[in-house]
Amino acid sequence: MANNQTTQYLLPPAGDIINTDHHHHHHHPLSSSSLQPSPFSHYQCHGLWYTAVLSIPAVLFVLYLGFHLKKNIKKLRHRRSHVMITYYVLLWFSATLNLAWCSLQVWQCVPGKELSYNLLSLLTALGTLCLEISLVAFLLQESYASGLEALAHTFIISGLIVGADILLKTICVFGFNVPLFMDGATIHRGKWGLWTIDTLLLTCTYGYILFVHYSTWRDKLPPRPAFYNYVVVMFVMTGIALFGCGLAAIGVGFGHWLYSFVVICYHTLYLPFVYITFLADFFQEEDLLLDNAYYSEMKDAGFFDSDLE
Repeated sequence: MANNQTTQYLLPPAGDIINTDHHHHHHHPLSSSSLQPSPFSHYQCHGLWYTAVLSIPAVLFVLYLGFHLKKNIKKLRHRRSHVMITYYVLLWFSATLNLAWCSLQVWQCVPGKELSYNLLSLLTALGTLCLEISLVAFLLQESYASGLEALAHTFIISGLIVGADILLKTICVFGFNVPLFMDGATIHRGKWGLWTIDTLLLTCTYGYILFVHYSTWRDKLPPRPAFYNYVVVMFVMTGIALFGCGLAAIGVGFGHWLYSFVVICYHTLYLPFVYITFLADFFQEEDLLLDNAYYSEMKDAGFFDSDLE
C-alpha cells in the first residue's frame, strides 16, 4: 500500500502517460528506488578532473608549508615579528580550510551535505577574505614597519569589513536560501547579484589603490614594488570576476564559465601568490645575509684572488 502511494507521487500527470496499465504500476516501485539519489552517483556532478585541478595545487602548497615549517618557526622566533607571525598563522589557517574545500566539492551534490558544504564554504571565505583585506589595510598604513599597534588597528578594520561580509552571506544562505556556493545554481538572480556587489567592492578597492599610486598622493603608499604587482594582479582578477558575474546575472552562460574559471584560479593560486609576495623574502632574508657574511669572510681570506688573476 505504501509503495503504491509512493508510485502515484512519482508518476507524471495522467494526461502525459501513454498506454499505462495496472502491470506498469507493479514495476514502478522498483524504478522509483532506482531514481533515489546516492552519494556515489552524485560524485560526477563536477567530475574527478575538476576536483583534481582544485585539490592537487592545494595539497602541494600545504606540503610545501609543512616541509619548511620547522625552519620558518625558528626564524619567526628569532626575528620576533608580530606581523609576520600573525600572517603566517593566518596563511596556515586559510591553506588548511582551502584544502578541505577543494577536496570536498562532492558535498554540494550529496543529499544531506548541503549544510556542511555551506558552512565549510563560509569558513574558507572567512579565512581568505580576512587575509586579503588585512594585507591591503596593513600595507596602506604609513607606519608599515610598526608592530602590535598597527597590527591591532589593521585587524579591527579588516575584522569589521570581513565580519559584515560573512554575516551578509550567512543571512543570504541560511535565511533566504540563496545557493551562493552551489555551482549547480546557474540562474539564481540573488546569487549573482550578491557576487556582483562583492566583486565590485573589491575591484573598486584595488582600482583606488592603483589610482593613488599614479597620482600626486603616491607618497602615502608604501614603497614596495611587490605590493603594486599584487594589487595589479588582484585588480585584473576581480575585474574579470565582476564581468563574469554581470554576464551571469543577465543569463549569459559564458559569464558563469568565466566566474568559475576565476574561482579555480583564486583557490589554487592566491595563497601561494600571497606567500611569494609578502612572506618568502622574510624567510629568505636571513639566509641571504648569512651567505653574504660567508662571502665577505672568504673574500678577506683571499679565496677569490686567483679568479682576479
